[in-house]
Amino acid sequence: MAKEVTKRAENYSQWYNDLALKADLAEQSAVRGCMVIKPYGYAIWEKMQSILDRKFKETGHQNAYFPLFIPKSFFSREAEHVAGFAKECAVVTHHRLKNDPDGKGVVVDPEAKLEEELIVRPTSETIIWSTYKNWITSWRDLPILCNQWANVVRWEMRTRLFLRTAEFLWQEGHTAHATSEEAQKEAETMVGVYADFARNTMALPVIVGHKSPNERFAGALDTLTIEAMMQDGKALQAGTSHFLGQNFAKSFDVQFTNKEGKQEYVWATSWGVSTRLMGALIMAHGDDNGLVLPPALAPIQVVMVPIYRGEEERNAVLDKMADVKKALEALGHSVKIDDRDTLRPGFKFAEWELKGVPVRLAMGARDLQAGSVEVARRDTLTKETMPLEGIAEHIHTLLDDIQQNIYNKALAFRDANVEKCDSWDEFKEKIQTGKFLLCHWDGTTETEQAIKDATKATIRCIPVDSYVCEEEGVDIYSGKPSHRRVVFAISY
Repeated sequence: MAKEVTKRAENYSQWYNDLALKADLAEQSAVRGCMVIKPYGYAIWEKMQSILDRKFKETGHQNAYFPLFIPKSFFSREAEHVAGFAKECAVVTHHRLKNDPDGKGVVVDPEAKLEEELIVRPTSETIIWSTYKNWITSWRDLPILCNQWANVVRWEMRTRLFLRTAEFLWQEGHTAHATSEEAQKEAETMVGVYADFARNTMALPVIVGHKSPNERFAGALDTLTIEAMMQDGKALQAGTSHFLGQNFAKSFDVQFTNKEGKQEYVWATSWGVSTRLMGALIMAHGDDNGLVLPPALAPIQVVMVPIYRGEEERNAVLDKMADVKKALEALGHSVKIDDRDTLRPGFKFAEWELKGVPVRLAMGARDLQAGSVEVARRDTLTKETMPLEGIAEHIHTLLDDIQQNIYNKALAFRDANVEKCDSWDEFKEKIQTGKFLLCHWDGTTETEQAIKDATKATIRCIPVDSYVCEEEGVDIYSGKPSHRRVVFAISY
């Protein structure tokens, strides 16, 4: 099966597409720019959802649901917000079809034109803040800590499975606070939740930092981000958390009476991650043989392949595998016995390797007699024969080791490809080879845009946790004074 997957060194983009398709994660749909997430891919997304949802609730958030359709006039209330999304909006103009008088199927009924067009949500700030106006009157109503799991539509012209599609799945948190300090703390807390999830669940090392003004979310005063490096050296924005100030509260006149009896506008945040994380999982960890899934997100953590001749051997091996499966499940692991009679063991090995299952066990009649089992690791592509006695406890420990090893490998790759750079000529050369470059920046949008125009590189973030960047210097491009380094990279 690995022969059907393009090698990374030959064509990284095609390798990515091959894995998304051949590992049964997703496929193109009949609707241009949209995808079908297949059961195996959706099972990974469900694990992401479950873990994140628990983390959100542990930090005091509740789930809610808001409408898919947003009146067009709502987008006019926050000028910066509408400017950021206007070119990506899908617009509903009519509410009914009718039979074509010429007998050619159905047509839009011209009599069914809406009085006001509806936007299919690209994000929900406007519809949510129009709702919060009904919920908030006093300081006693605050904070409001809501999250919703939903689909959104952003009309992308150039699409790629998971990374950029016209419709995608995500969660979006929207919170309301009595003070600026509370709202800013919320934005910092949630980017921390994302960073913890990326590092400890996805085995994905990320850099936490602030976006430059040019890269902020439309309508935000500050955007915090987690930035990850893919195996081609490009950056992927894996999650963002926004301090929105009072912009949306003022746009929708959401005021509250404070403890002193005075009227104030509410302070806001929003934050979200999407199925783009699925793309990060492929590109950060996959290899030329297929997916490499961290155990924390693998739908199947252990697959067991029986090897036998005849019914008697088959039953004996499967009975022993059932015992091992029960012991592993008691330790909290997901296990599958691949007892399909129509496929040879070698085909099964290749299939589960392609799908990234962390551990594979193979057992035949001879293994049964010897009291042993073959254990193969997906992360290192190594295998060894181990005693059956205590195998469940060994695999329990092994899965933790695999999780850490996948993270360590990704971290070592990232650290080897992050460099300080102080020469513009060197910058232009190295940025194209797949690097994160720590460079001085003078803080102006003009310089930032000039660098982007010349190289396609953008400021991914102003780091706050991974690198010490506060130092005096001169801008990489303009030569003007600079007080810090920032992370430049070419991104997805």
